[in-house]
Amino acid sequence: MPTLQMPLNFSATETHCIDQLNRPLHDVRISLTDQCNFSCPHCKPTKQSQSLGKKKQLISFDEILRISKILIDLGVKKIRLTGGEPLLYKNLSFLIKQLKALGIEDLALTTNGYLLSDQAIQLKKSGLDRITVSLNSLDEKIYKKMTGGFGSPQNVLSGITSCEQAGFSSLKINVLVKKGMNESEIIPIVRYFRNTKHIVRFIEYMDVGTENNWSEKDVISSINILRKIHETFPVAPLEQNYRGEVARRYAYKNGKGEIGFISSISQPFCQDCNRLRLSSGGELYTCLFAENAFDLKKHLHKNNAELFKVLQNIWNKREDQYSEMRFCANNKNRNKIEMYRIGG
Repeated sequence: MPTLQMPLNFSATETHCIDQLNRPLHDVRISLTDQCNFSCPHCKPTKQSQSLGKKKQLISFDEILRISKILIDLGVKKIRLTGGEPLLYKNLSFLIKQLKALGIEDLALTTNGYLLSDQAIQLKKSGLDRITVSLNSLDEKIYKKMTGGFGSPQNVLSGITSCEQAGFSSLKINVLVKKGMNESEIIPIVRYFRNTKHIVRFIEYMDVGTENNWSEKDVISSINILRKIHETFPVAPLEQNYRGEVARRYAYKNGKGEIGFISSISQPFCQDCNRLRLSSGGELYTCLFAENAFDLKKHLHKNNAELFKVLQNIWNKREDQYSEMRFCANNKNRNKIEMYRIGG
């Protein structure tokens, strides 16, 4: 039976932007909007949430590019566009073109897949490198329970096919697993994608935000998901692609394909977390489970050299390691930022 491998440690020589736990700044998640066409109970469960993005001023197209350029100068190699639902963002294709022109090495996007069929070709032409799609069930009823009644798995599968036809050879398929909800879908999803180039990644149900009524009893650990899969489709561990990769990777022993596990609850990876998050409202979050944000909008009047120092200082002071300390007494009533505001 394979075990879940732990990530490698960073070297302080990799970048000049290092936090208090010797973690370099490498990845940035940019939330383009907190609006979404779904209302998933684990992410955006309240109807009140759906209008929040209209009540505050969003950072502009040009501000996103300016901040991104400075972050690249600070050592960022990867930018992931998130939401809400990023495919709702106007001028998305032009933004992708402009971000690629800045010299970012890896530009990715995470989507619920509902609008992929219409946008896949343009996303590829714009220069997008990779796409991650959320697909928590192949069963129509279970799927709708997990999306708040929106969309269908067939719509997402059609979007994936459109991405293949557009030239995206391999997508990542994110599957959030919640006990009592979709554990029956683990094997069907594995079987569906097993002989493709797409990589299924199983995600432990996380306590992001405060609105999803998270409970540890609803979590199915990655090791139990792995055991379930291994009984039907034996797998073997793979080496990490890069330092700081959050997913533990496995290949099927008797067939083509790869799966991964993101285990924030059972095997926290805080010591290697290299991600900064920028919300659509211009707030910076140094952790997915952050309680407080840094309002970058107040500093956008500064010149680029000054803004460089501001961003560098934010990261250099970073101490976050929530997942490794989530069960401490002082974290029980923590008022964390909601998932839909920063895109996971």
